[in-house]
Amino acid sequence: MTTPDTNSWTGIRAELLRRIHARVWEPGAQIPHEADLAEEFGCARTTVNRALRDLAESGLVVRKRRAGTRVALNPPQRATLTIPIIREEVEALGKIYRHSLLERDFRPLPPMLHGAFQVTLGQDVLFLKTVHFADDRPFAFEERYINLEAAPDARDARFEDISANEWLVHNAPYSHGDLSFFAVNADERLSRKLDAAPGTALFSMERITWSGAVPITHVRLVYAPGYRMRTEI
Repeated sequence: MTTPDTNSWTGIRAELLRRIHARVWEPGAQIPHEADLAEEFGCARTTVNRALRDLAESGLVVRKRRAGTRVALNPPQRATLTIPIIREEVEALGKIYRHSLLERDFRPLPPMLHGAFQVTLGQDVLFLKTVHFADDRPFAFEERYINLEAAPDARDARFEDISANEWLVHNAPYSHGDLSFFAVNADERLSRKLDAAPGTALFSMERITWSGAVPITHVRLVYAPGYRMRTEI
């Protein structure tokens, strides 16, 4: 088992969530007290408390004063979308994956994103443009902003051997996110990037992930013609 990141509440949350999903703690079961978990993980009790509060806000655990914390008997029933690793999507199709990093730059966040992706004013974010390929054919075009306060190690990551998509899934645990789907018509730029005829209808999505109240990344993905999204509920 991978050792949990006990230096952050998000790492503790991820481990608690793993135990709930693995039925280490059955529905209705009492979760160990904060002090016991803090001793186990070697962290401050406040770190455990923050992780448990987040799970309670998600409806996965129930907390009662003096009664402790229990795994919810009837957690919210909702469709859950995991963030796909594009390399794995391509390889699942039996194709060879590679990506090409077109641009990597530190810049202020565009004004149009200030309302949805709130980072510290005046602070640069990391901007990336990437094309993902399947058997040397364009698969998806990605434009991404990374908040370096939430993912400071991204400042030195080159994203040449591993895409930002995959790197963030492994290195920046998120608590929740916003996701939107829409169609776009291929303009001249998208036509070149995705080898699509001008005006072709393309599947697109925008996603923001958060660690508590701190935004991690904003990404816009536009897929080549023929892409079909599949998930489970």
